[in-house]
Amino acid sequence: MQKDQQREQWKGRWIQVAADDSAAVAKARAATGVDFEAAGGRVWESDTFVHLPVVVNVRDGDTIRRERLVFALGDDVLVTLQPATPFTPFDKALARMRRLPHLAESAQGVMYTLLYALNEAQERVIDHASDVLEHMSDEIALATDGYDERGVEIGVSDMQDTIKRMNAAEEIVSRSQESQLMLARAARHLRAESGTRDPQLAALIDVLLADINGVKDHASYEHDKVRYLQQSIMTSLDVKQNQIVKVFTIITAVFLPPTLIATFYGMNFTNMPELSWDHGFLVTTLLTFVAALIPLWYIHRRGWLR
Repeated sequence: MQKDQQREQWKGRWIQVAADDSAAVAKARAATGVDFEAAGGRVWESDTFVHLPVVVNVRDGDTIRRERLVFALGDDVLVTLQPATPFTPFDKALARMRRLPHLAESAQGVMYTLLYALNEAQERVIDHASDVLEHMSDEIALATDGYDERGVEIGVSDMQDTIKRMNAAEEIVSRSQESQLMLARAARHLRAESGTRDPQLAALIDVLLADINGVKDHASYEHDKVRYLQQSIMTSLDVKQNQIVKVFTIITAVFLPPTLIATFYGMNFTNMPELSWDHGFLVTTLLTFVAALIPLWYIHRRGWLR
């Protein structure tokens, strides 16, 4: 019975509107005067509401979705324009209001719980991106070493899938950073709207702002880590490509003198004394072999084979 009364109290303070439900949007506008269309996806203040857009990442298994919400905060009511009703990330907010019923007594308290839940959801997304990177650590180590478990040399094509997944993780973390900035902006507006009317709620909002910044710092750390790993892989692949070019360069250098000798003997001269020698073919072959060994010896002495 008490929970039912609390739910009715939430309903009086919080109106949820699905973005694709035009009838619900029109009903909310008629009932409260909220105008999401006029806000146009930006921070916008009317006589009765402050409109605060937020874009968050929502995890659904291994899939990360980008969802857009708009908070319309009034003195006595909070209206949320959200992808669907109910919106799964808000389940934790409902649980928090059941545990702390006084948060449902004001629109500001309800918005605090919603921002708290979204911040927790963002942290789970970042943890997911971190786990993805950890699972790829063995592949990254192999790419750095240059050989797989069987001792076969790893090429650029072998790392395409790993690089693709790392790029996806970087995109998730980058978007999470953007989302944290939006959550922090919404929390600051909420703090200003709360003022001194509820010191206990103001203290909770201050803690929430610190938590949002903490999650943002975590996202920044993960972003730096993934960029470092990307750079490590690309550097390893660049070194590998340089080694391939070096091999072809050495081959070219070794076979250039024999090619030059073969070119001379391929010319149609009238007088070619080697043709009349008893061992002319053997001498020419040895000369060609020595001419190939000289550049190879020089390259080895210079340490270019390492």
